[in-house]
Amino acid sequence: MLNKLLVIQTAFPGDVILATALLESLHHSHPECKIDVIIRNGNETLFNQHPFINSIIVWDKSKNKLPNLFKLIFKVRDRKYDLVINLQRFASSGLLTTFSGAKESRGFDKNPFSGFFSKKYKHTIGDGRHETERNHDLIRDLCGEQVHKPKLYPQIKDFEKVQELKKGPYICIAPGSVWFTKKFPEKKWIEFIKTYSLKNNLDKVYLIGSATEHDLCERIKAGCASPMIDNLAGKLSLLQSAALIKDAKMNYVNDSAPMHLASAMNGKTTAVFCSTVPTFGFGPLSEIAKIVETTEDLACRPCGIHGYNYCPLGHFNCAETIDVKQLISENG
Repeated sequence: MLNKLLVIQTAFPGDVILATALLESLHHSHPECKIDVIIRNGNETLFNQHPFINSIIVWDKSKNKLPNLFKLIFKVRDRKYDLVINLQRFASSGLLTTFSGAKESRGFDKNPFSGFFSKKYKHTIGDGRHETERNHDLIRDLCGEQVHKPKLYPQIKDFEKVQELKKGPYICIAPGSVWFTKKFPEKKWIEFIKTYSLKNNLDKVYLIGSATEHDLCERIKAGCASPMIDNLAGKLSLLQSAALIKDAKMNYVNDSAPMHLASAMNGKTTAVFCSTVPTFGFGPLSEIAKIVETTEDLACRPCGIHGYNYCPLGHFNCAETIDVKQLISENG
């Protein structure tokens, strides 16, 4: 019987959001079990007042990474978990799992410390399955075959924060990404907004993202020169953004965290894939979800799993050959 378990996912927000599918499965099958999570600093707001997460443990990777890791190991050992599930494939999380003191530990075989786990599982990018399905392999014997979708739980105050923004029909656009080659070019977002606004009855276009993407959104706003556009980048928390995404006429995103936010809220999604491809297993999961990508057969695509800070060949054809009309038609 599982009384207390720990899930480790210390990657960026998108990966943490996808991990909530596994949390849903665990809670559904073991509702009395206390579930703790370890996440990197900055992602803890995703679980504010989460209804069934018992404890959130934050690993500060921004400074003193290794000393903080060893403090974390002792903290985890003190909690005496029945099971530790590690979704990360890097050595630091493997070290934490190995020395967790848990009765059982599970993770992927790509982790350098997987040989010390009680059970290890294959993780194959491009096997035709979604990442949520690959994660579910770690708990299939405990939770059955049903793979739940990611889910977040914005609170009443999060919905109240964005209530005034929902007075008329609106779309959300999240033009940013950590990686340059995952970003649909800003000039094309400008072209899209200008074309879209002429064809659809909209009150607002909301540009969303982190504070680091504020300048990008501001340039797009300036390029459109329209009073219907609001730059909300850096002004909303992750859960507030999720609350806004939920009721949008459509959410236009790159292969990045906002796409997974939309999946977790079942928000209508049009996802633009530039250098990466949906077959990697990180595509949108909303009931109404469309994918836009180049129609050209490019020998250089995909150029990598995560993308790059620049196009390795200098032309960025995987993005430049996408016609903005493809986005519009995807919305019907």
